[in-house]
Amino acid sequence: MFRGATSLNMDAKGRLAVPAKHRDALHSQSEGSLVLTAHPHRCLLLYPQPAWEPIQSKMMALSSFDRQSSALQRLLVGFAEDIELDSAGRLLVSPVLREFAGLEKQVMLVGQGSHFELWNMDAWRAQLQQVMAAEDMILPAELEGFSL
Repeated sequence: MFRGATSLNMDAKGRLAVPAKHRDALHSQSEGSLVLTAHPHRCLLLYPQPAWEPIQSKMMALSSFDRQSSALQRLLVGFAEDIELDSAGRLLVSPVLREFAGLEKQVMLVGQGSHFELWNMDAWRAQLQQVMAAEDMILPAELEGFSL
C-alpha cells in the first residue's frame, strides 16, 4: 500500500531518488520493475509492473473504434515505459514524460494505494487549492454515507 506525499528533487538527467520506505515495497512487489505512464490530469502514474498488467489488459480490451477509448489507450498505453530502479534506488523519467507532465527540479510523489502519482510542484499545489476551494463538493454515489 503506497501512501503519503513526498517532495523530491529531480536531477538534470531526470532521475528521482525513491524514498527508502517505498523503495523496499517496490522491490518486494516487483523486484524494481516499474511502469511509468501519462495521466489525463497531466501527472504521471508509477506502477509496480505486476499492478500495471491488469490495467493495460483492460485498456487494450476496449474498442479502438470508440474515440474516447482509443484516446485513453494512446495516452495510458502509448506513453507507458518500462523502467527499473537503479542500484541507488533512483528511477529515470524520460524527456517525453517529463515534458508531458511539466516536471522540473521539484516534484511531488503521491501514494495512491496500488501506485504513485508524480506531479509538477505547481500543478500539485493547484490541485490542492482546487480541492480546498470546493465548498459544495459533490461526492460520487459510491461514497454516499461515507464518514471520516
